[in-house]
Amino acid sequence: MIVLNAKSGVRLGALLGITCIAVAAAGCGSSSPSSSSKKPTGTVSVAYASSLEYLNEHVNAPAFTKAEGYKYTGMAGASGDLEADIASGETHPNVFESVGSDNITPLEPKYTKWYVPYAGTSMVVAYNPKSKYASQFAAIASGKEPLKDLFTLMETPGFKLGRTDPNIDPQGRDFIYMLELAQSNYHLPSNTVTKILGGPLASTSSSQIYNEATLDSTLQSGQLDASSAFITQAIELHLPYIPLPTAINLGSAADAAQYAKATITITGGVMKSGSPQVIDITIVGKPTAAAIAFVKYTLSTTGLALYKTGGFTLLPTTAVGSGVPSAISSELGS
Repeated sequence: MIVLNAKSGVRLGALLGITCIAVAAAGCGSSSPSSSSKKPTGTVSVAYASSLEYLNEHVNAPAFTKAEGYKYTGMAGASGDLEADIASGETHPNVFESVGSDNITPLEPKYTKWYVPYAGTSMVVAYNPKSKYASQFAAIASGKEPLKDLFTLMETPGFKLGRTDPNIDPQGRDFIYMLELAQSNYHLPSNTVTKILGGPLASTSSSQIYNEATLDSTLQSGQLDASSAFITQAIELHLPYIPLPTAINLGSAADAAQYAKATITITGGVMKSGSPQVIDITIVGKPTAAAIAFVKYTLSTTGLALYKTGGFTLLPTTAVGSGVPSAISSELGS
């Protein structure tokens, strides 16, 4: 996977890289409409995990619209909430981008019969550079202080930690898996996770829980000392962060068996297990021309380059399931 550090120069370089590639992508999409051809009409509606908001709204969607000619509307939310809204008929997106396939498979076979994993990310701990603990965060991020100190620090009374609801959001569960793996790897006391979380793992009433769409801005505003985050969010939003080793960051396919040892039982008595963090995409309902074009563009060499520059690890694009439109199948296998 891509190895990144917390230095601001890396974050700025990555952000500038995203912008440059987006500009180039706008002029060299996989199937840009020619000036002599009829301009495509229609709009693709994309429901996506909130961690993809910056990339979708500011990079991928504008490049897609310029290259392919279709309009775009996006809806961000926790993957679990989006799944529930689709299943209930409350929302009707054409495309669904989820962190983890376990929010897509419950929609099968009524709404979709396939999905494509295409990018991976990993967990970090983002922090507020104006926090009273900022110097300690920086020392841990740079390696001057051991990473083990981070978990002791997060137990400090009055420490303001932000995370998302593990019952509906993959990032909320991933953060807890990370803490469980750290507790085991660093031989921390057996109550470390619950002390950091301030109570039961699956509590929905914890004061630490924020909507995924607002968590980053809450951290940036100074209301929190630290928060859960994917490394891609930290890069794109200029958030200082503490990188985590592959043994606990849920970003390495080679460590899948180890990640699976971390578990949480969420609302309804459903047990979830840790796994490498993967972004999956599918079309919901009858494929429209705009939806096919969006997924095709996302999985094209040009589209994937936007994700790579944003800090994502690119995965072999192989469909899981059946019924993938032929136009999209032509982009698979890269």
